[in-house]
Amino acid sequence: MSVALITPHNLSGTINVPPSKSQTHRAIICALLARDVSEIYPVDVSNDIMSTINAVRAFGASVQFVSNRLLIDSRYAFRDKSANIDCCECGSTLRFFIPIAAAFSINTCFNGRDSLRKRPLKVYLDVLSKFGVYYASKGGLPLQISGKLFPGEYKIPGNISSQFISGLLLSLPTLNADSEIVLTTLLESSSYIDMTIHVMKKFGVNVIKTERGYRIPGNQKYKPAIFNVEGDWSQGAFFIAAGLLGSPMVLRGLDKKSVQGDRAIVSIIERMGGDIEHFGKEIRVYPSKLSGTRIYASQIPDLVPILSILAASANGVTEIFGASRLRFKESNRLNAIYSNLNKLGVKVTELDDGLLIEGRPSFLKANLNGYNDHRIVMAMAIAAIRAQGKICIDDANSIGKSYPMFFEEYNRLKGIVNVLDL
Repeated sequence: MSVALITPHNLSGTINVPPSKSQTHRAIICALLARDVSEIYPVDVSNDIMSTINAVRAFGASVQFVSNRLLIDSRYAFRDKSANIDCCECGSTLRFFIPIAAAFSINTCFNGRDSLRKRPLKVYLDVLSKFGVYYASKGGLPLQISGKLFPGEYKIPGNISSQFISGLLLSLPTLNADSEIVLTTLLESSSYIDMTIHVMKKFGVNVIKTERGYRIPGNQKYKPAIFNVEGDWSQGAFFIAAGLLGSPMVLRGLDKKSVQGDRAIVSIIERMGGDIEHFGKEIRVYPSKLSGTRIYASQIPDLVPILSILAASANGVTEIFGASRLRFKESNRLNAIYSNLNKLGVKVTELDDGLLIEGRPSFLKANLNGYNDHRIVMAMAIAAIRAQGKICIDDANSIGKSYPMFFEEYNRLKGIVNVLDL
């Protein structure tokens, strides 16, 4: 077990925000589908990104690291008609590659670890089974699929996982006729779909939005590309919060015109009264007295852990709602946040689809649970800035899923954290 022991101290300084994990996943997959040589940069290698790299290799592509760049040669991909893919704990890897394997008739066994083995797949598989895909599963992983995906009208809910829709968008253009995705419910996390379409376009493939969902022309060819990955708003949000709670921070590499939905953190902070400035791709954040607000989180679920810490530090009450899907992430994030805020002395109510949080000027010292969830661990580490005494967080090494350098950056920015392997 790993534990982070944190002595309360303000973070301050300048940070270069790591490249977007979500964009990197999509670019690697498009490079695989291009059946040629592509380059992706810059790339930070987290556990999740390694899961997607290993999946690409399992399908026959060559991947080389050159400094912070990935060179992907997929000219010999999909020749073998069977593959085994360990998705580890990465939902993106699993959900993106299921229809891709079927599109190329690859008999594939998908496996994974911890919470990924239990995350919902049945709705996805039920849809795919109507279009030539056969599967064997006892309700989760391992999952065996076979068959050949064929084009058609795919009816799928938009409120379970946007990754289901992204997986279809990535695979359907390679089929021999047009397809359509019809959303049967309101679409949540729509910005992640927009990101998928944006990356696909960079690799020469087009998708058409419709009133019902998306139309995907068939017989398209992915083209090789040199793809420049944006800075990651989801990861930058933790250090934006640190600047608001502690000392001034400068973040470099965040594009306010980004397709990433988590750029919405700027408007939320402004609504809460935070002092934040944006100059090109540089953000400056200053210590601020925040006020409670209402936050509709349906389109920004990854921001909820760190927004909860800002809410717990604000004057008044903040309501976070529209976040029921957070119960099916790496942890039940709503309950994880509720439990940890309670330990920090915060008055908080767990709702069916969110949280009601009453802010306070400082937090109690506490032993907190990381729930083996990278975003919970990082959010609680930022909360430690306002604690009255030392904070201990277990499962500290779960940050390796998305941001392995998080605690190194934390210390570089004058934080005081020791990570121990027990």
